[in-house]
Amino acid sequence: MRALIQRVREARVSVEGRRVGEIGPGLLILVCAMLGDGPAEAAALAGRVARLRIFKDGAGKMNLALAEAGGAALVVSQFTLAADTSRGNRPGFSTAAPPEEGRQLYEQFSDEMRKLGFTVANGEFGADMQVALVNDGPVTIWMDTADRARG
Repeated sequence: MRALIQRVREARVSVEGRRVGEIGPGLLILVCAMLGDGPAEAAALAGRVARLRIFKDGAGKMNLALAEAGGAALVVSQFTLAADTSRGNRPGFSTAAPPEEGRQLYEQFSDEMRKLGFTVANGEFGADMQVALVNDGPVTIWMDTADRARG
């Protein structure tokens, strides 16, 4: 699974003018399930995100994880993280998991974050969403569970 993680002061997601998810300080996590991903990848990604130390401590250093910072998570599905731009100007998305598998893994990732004790808000899978955020730092981190398998 892939994730683009942004440390935010606040973030919200709307669908057709209706706010469906919102958090204060925490993480906006854009998530994409890839072909071949399963429950193990969703759990592993949630654990890695939870342990990611990108919040400032008392000395102003990025040394705290989400729980230590008291933040929440806004999880938004984003299949475009699977974009392949190696062949021209129009990205291909054939490496993204099929929609139903993607939905299940997106929901499992969110559930895993909840099991870890976080307040989790969500976007709406498959919808045309508008995401607004105030990136804090800015801090933006890319994660891919396939990186662990390769390295």
